[in-house]
Amino acid sequence: MSGFFAFVVLGVFTGAAYAIAASGLVLTYATTRVFNIAHGAFGMVLAFAFWDFSVRQGLPTWLSLVLVLGVVAPAIGWFIQRFVTRGLGDAPVSVSLVVTVGLLVGLIGVAQYLWPPEARILMPFRPETGYQVGSTYVTAHQLITIVCSVLVATLLYLLLNRTRVGTAMRASVDNPELLQLFGGRPDRVAQLAWAIGISLAALGGILLAPVVGLDYYALTLLVINAYAAAMLGRLKSLPLTFAGAMALGILESLAVGYLPTDGFIAGIRPVIPALFLFLLLVLLPQAQLRIGQVKGIVSAPVPSLLRAAISGVVLLLVVIVVTTGMSEANLLLVGTAATFAMVMLSLVLLTGYGGHVSLAQLTFAGVGALTYSKLAEPNLYGLVLTTLIAAGVGALVALPVLRLTGLYLALATLAFGVLMDKMIFQEEWAFGYNGTLPADRLSVLGVKIESTSGYVLVMVVFLVLMSLAVLALRRGVVGRLLVAMRDSPSACGTLGLDQRWFRVGLFALSAGLAGLAGALFAGLRGTIGAADFQFFNSLPLLLLAVVFGITSVTGACLGGVGLMLLPELQANNPELAGLFFVVLGFGAVALGRDPNGLANQLFRLGRWVRGQAEPWIRERIPVWAPNLADDEELEPVGLDLIGEPLPAPRAAGDLVAEEETSHATP
Repeated sequence: MSGFFAFVVLGVFTGAAYAIAASGLVLTYATTRVFNIAHGAFGMVLAFAFWDFSVRQGLPTWLSLVLVLGVVAPAIGWFIQRFVTRGLGDAPVSVSLVVTVGLLVGLIGVAQYLWPPEARILMPFRPETGYQVGSTYVTAHQLITIVCSVLVATLLYLLLNRTRVGTAMRASVDNPELLQLFGGRPDRVAQLAWAIGISLAALGGILLAPVVGLDYYALTLLVINAYAAAMLGRLKSLPLTFAGAMALGILESLAVGYLPTDGFIAGIRPVIPALFLFLLLVLLPQAQLRIGQVKGIVSAPVPSLLRAAISGVVLLLVVIVVTTGMSEANLLLVGTAATFAMVMLSLVLLTGYGGHVSLAQLTFAGVGALTYSKLAEPNLYGLVLTTLIAAGVGALVALPVLRLTGLYLALATLAFGVLMDKMIFQEEWAFGYNGTLPADRLSVLGVKIESTSGYVLVMVVFLVLMSLAVLALRRGVVGRLLVAMRDSPSACGTLGLDQRWFRVGLFALSAGLAGLAGALFAGLRGTIGAADFQFFNSLPLLLLAVVFGITSVTGACLGGVGLMLLPELQANNPELAGLFFVVLGFGAVALGRDPNGLANQLFRLGRWVRGQAEPWIRERIPVWAPNLADDEELEPVGLDLIGEPLPAPRAAGDLVAEEETSHATP
């Protein structure tokens, strides 16, 4: 019985820290409608700042706390609301999620750049003090954490329900225009909410750091536990959030004490928060359709089939020329870029066209790679089977959360990625005892592709075929339905469209494309492991897709090259590894509201070049040429690399061509 009580005390301490972090998350969402995926990253950075003040700078502990919680954290919260998240509450959920994921990655880069990896220890508060409760020893740090959580919950409840400021906070999320008419200042209220929320994230990170250590990823990903607690409170109830955090902390502690240390059951212990989150999402009631004006995402018009096919052929020729005489290592890099581009194509379909964010797309690629590696004879039939299995897994993920959309759907994929990473990919029967699994090269019609250059060319062929298939789908009725559901789910619902099963099919198709990419990647590498498909790596994948343009095939191809180069740049410049994450994360924040990303800037350059060259070309073009160019099927493609053919501006190229941006409406 004493052992049980000891585990309960430890669980209450852990749950109290979760409750503090989750309360800040609920506060920012309840007042601004922005779900801050980077909440844990803010806590991590500010925990490092507290260590810097108290240990490296030698300041007193109380002064370090005042500086971090009372000055640095509120200033960061004000800045983020003022310049980053302002207006995101009215934007599509996919945009706000991408921006906050960009903040998460960028903050990890900031921490790595300011505090390079080395051993650091943050001592608990009053480590020499403790109290004996029966046969259980309770440290002063644990007691301080529990008291802080109770104070935070009480003060926040009083703030929101007993003060004019709290009333204004609740009014700002319901009707900020009406609040402004009554003399309120919605922006000031939002800034105050973010200042308090970031301070609570800092307090949670400081209290947890002595237990989990000053680790970039451990502290950042602990916020998943806060997500689960916040979901129990439906992102608005502080008492339920507090209860959920306590229940989760106690459940984790009891699992450590009483679950077996080997076998399948042992794998449940590290995924209890993710499992808790997924079950809560499944049990949540039907998400109501959001009523309001149509708010389209900036999209790219679809090129003609002829132009897309010609661009694909040009891409193949370029790859053939570039890879001729290339070393084995560089060929593997080209194949890796093709793999990432194919996975990003699945995001173009799911997020760019459908408006649904997946935070575990590399997990589906891992399913495809694992299935492919288990095949006795990897051939085209096996590749089709692998794609179908990955698509089936994607459908199974979407089925339990048929009622959910937007934020809840994205968090469900995050929880699924964690579960797969910890419970499946880490198992011996999956990727082997040492975490790796051999894979054979693909054979086509009985001919095995042995050379790496030939295999890379086959991968690029699959990339081109997948691109043409995605563009063909976008040109058809299904593509128009995707854009309509993305821009106005409420309008589609009133027209009688069954969006739930349509969403399941979309997830299945997207997962199948990612699984196909993973299978080809396994054949390229020859040996794959669980580390290649960690769920956290799906975040840079999503961000690169956004940075280069998530609404176009061009952006996916450019993003695949960029993601391939990222680890190479970090390996060659280890002192700048954190800086690359900073550029990636905050680049996604800057471009998150423009899904066409850098590809859009390339297209603008093409338009400028076209405008400069047009007078010169018109003077020299034959009389019959404009009539020929006006025919979309016969127009020249010589200018595709810099923009549209001059006389036909209505259909922009895609694979390597210009795409005009427009606001799509159903």
